[in-house]
Amino acid sequence: MHFHYQCNDCGYEFESDDVTYLCPHCAGTEEPGDFRKGVLWLRYDKTQLRALKDKDDLSTEDFMPYPDPRPGAFPCGPTPLVRPAFLGDGIDLTLKLDSQLISGSFKDRASHAVACQAYHHGIRQVALASTGNAGAAMSAIGAAYGLSVKLFVPASAPVNKLMQSVLYGATVIPVKGTYDDAFGLSSAYTERCGGINRNTAYNPITIEGKKAVSIELFLQLGRRVPDIVYVPVGDGCIFSGVYKGFLDLFEAGLTDHLPRLVACQSSGSDAITKAFETGLPRPVKASTLADSISVSSPAAGLPALRGLKESGGHCVRVDDDEILKAQRTLAAKAGIFVEPAAAAAWAGFEKDSSHLSKGCSATVLLTGTGFKDMSVFEGRVSLPEPIEPTIEAVMEGLGVGSV
Repeated sequence: MHFHYQCNDCGYEFESDDVTYLCPHCAGTEEPGDFRKGVLWLRYDKTQLRALKDKDDLSTEDFMPYPDPRPGAFPCGPTPLVRPAFLGDGIDLTLKLDSQLISGSFKDRASHAVACQAYHHGIRQVALASTGNAGAAMSAIGAAYGLSVKLFVPASAPVNKLMQSVLYGATVIPVKGTYDDAFGLSSAYTERCGGINRNTAYNPITIEGKKAVSIELFLQLGRRVPDIVYVPVGDGCIFSGVYKGFLDLFEAGLTDHLPRLVACQSSGSDAITKAFETGLPRPVKASTLADSISVSSPAAGLPALRGLKESGGHCVRVDDDEILKAQRTLAAKAGIFVEPAAAAAWAGFEKDSSHLSKGCSATVLLTGTGFKDMSVFEGRVSLPEPIEPTIEAVMEGLGVGSV
């Protein structure tokens, strides 16, 4: 589908056949401490977009900027849509399990779109910075598509996630510093050595990949959107993608409204929530066990704020104890094991649920599998002691007396 670029901040619109990252006018003009400016959107030809309304076999691919050069090599959905039997309490509740994507996280969607971009431009190298999930996703898709992946990571990133990338064959470069340091190095590497830079809120194709979840959800619900969607939020990139998907559906005439979008943030990493409340986009000192949403200065903070305002959405803060409780609830009541960042969305729904009208339709986006970070259970969960191999020992251990 034909597209052009539009700046989220200054509104500048332009066309380019080259790999394009940030707005040439306002990128870098933000004041020190402000959220990043110059993040680009892809805007599609309105005639082509509206033609999709009459297409019977509609799919997410119809809304993507580049075709898949290797269909079936690394499927990115559809992921399961679960209707839990013991959760929801009168709400028409669905759980969108992007934790079931191949690498175990939502980040497969953006990485897949970047792989398609690379092939379109005849490029076979991708560089990025990540704290884990995005790197694992890009590394997995790089293996499936024959791309060389250079992954810059803070040395403190979770080992499970980094080992994934090593096993997929990426070149993993731990950095003695923060994610921002890793981001800067990945950008410098791309400038000097070429290739595609996959960083979110930098490469606009990542938002296009992430928007696929909204279109997929729309199709799974029988061509309708839910009333409200709960999204875990750190840097705002997933939230921006979810918003963009629903916006494209609206502009195509496939829905007459946007769902309300709820940004679920850790109270220890709530820069977007504070900006939404105060109108002042400022960084925070982030500290939360949900590492995937631990962000001091959100790269896609301004697009996320736009999505919140235009969808009539709001923000919910949850603390680490509420996140851990939500993680256990999903496992015990729905058989779904997610990492803390994903559990933040469920914690946000639980906090909000008493204010939702009975029968309203709500979707909670669960973005990463719990096997990504088992260290959060250290000192919190323990296995029972082994018993002797006798039925008497079993009965005694269960506290039901002898047989």
